[in-house]
Amino acid sequence: MKYNKTLMTKLINQHRELHDELKRIKVEMDLDKNAAVKAMYHSFVANSGKYMEEYQKLDRPR
Repeated sequence: MKYNKTLMTKLINQHRELHDELKRIKVEMDLDKNAAVKAMYHSFVANSGKYMEEYQKLDRPR
């Protein structure tokens, strides 16, 4: 599974918890949005993360 900014952004927009976490990471770590989104991918999706299955569903062709 590879990082995809568009998919990750969709996932963040679907979950308030992820949206709030994105805001927190940007402020606390002084990251721009792209870096914060990528960091969230590695924390919440990659390596059997909490949102991995939902990310995979977004990645499936329709």
